[in-house]
Amino acid sequence: MASVGLDRVIERLKLENLTPEISVDKIRVNQPDINRPALQIAGYFEYFDATRLQVIGFVEYTYMEGFTNEQKQEIYSKILSYDIPAIVFCRELMPDPIFREIAVAHGIPLLSTKLATSAFMAEAIRWLNAKLAPCISVHGVLVDVYGEGVLITGESGIGKSEAALELIKRGHRLVTDDVVELRKISDDTLMGSAPDITRNFIELRGIGIVDVKALFGVSSVKDSQQIDLVIRLEDWDKDKDYDRLGLEESYTEYLGNKVVCYDIPIRPGRNLAIICEAAAVNHRQKKMGYNAAQELYRRVQKSLAQKREDEI
Repeated sequence: MASVGLDRVIERLKLENLTPEISVDKIRVNQPDINRPALQIAGYFEYFDATRLQVIGFVEYTYMEGFTNEQKQEIYSKILSYDIPAIVFCRELMPDPIFREIAVAHGIPLLSTKLATSAFMAEAIRWLNAKLAPCISVHGVLVDVYGEGVLITGESGIGKSEAALELIKRGHRLVTDDVVELRKISDDTLMGSAPDITRNFIELRGIGIVDVKALFGVSSVKDSQQIDLVIRLEDWDKDKDYDRLGLEESYTEYLGNKVVCYDIPIRPGRNLAIICEAAAVNHRQKKMGYNAAQELYRRVQKSLAQKREDEI
């Protein structure tokens, strides 16, 4: 199961550690969801998901302030007996001494944020969803072309990196070359990024490793990009029938998500960069409601109908 270290959560979400005596280095967060333990503070512990980050907002905080010391000892001891990764107090609220004492005794880190509860939960869920999403690595090149994430795949040596380099020279942005890490953010969204070790590098056979960021500037690279379409390069086969109209779209599947896929045959003289640009713009047009293939089909049907009327 994917997980992220609590120390990274603290750093990314700019949290203050209220219990520095508790080591956070070995604590892992493996749930992207957040829980506000209002029902647990009221004494209801059925279906309590203690594996989530627990968030104390203004409502929970003011409710706890009304407890007697005996009630605090009882409720806090029961809540903090669970294996909770951490408890976050929003709006810079500070836990009372009894809560802190029991938390330290059970080894539960207490954290604080300046953000309002809703704002913190939204940001935490968004970031954790991205970090804990199912992930696979695929062989290919990912480029941002006119805002569309184009994943170029194909056999080694077919020209993926050369096409990406030409796209970069034409003003588009490289996300990753050779290895693409795909994360399933939702049932509709796949995000691609580069492994840390190969970020901003392209391998060109005969030349070697090229640092795109150093050669073309910071505007030529990007950390991550949603996958909008896949271009699969293959050697030209004269006996194979290739789609020449595009009335029906083909799809490929990653992590259960379907992505539009174009099979592009390669032969000498074809400019792959221009083909990729045209595919990206055409895909964007389709998302905006215009399909050139369907428009051509409509015109042909209209012309045939007109001819039939003229013959009558």
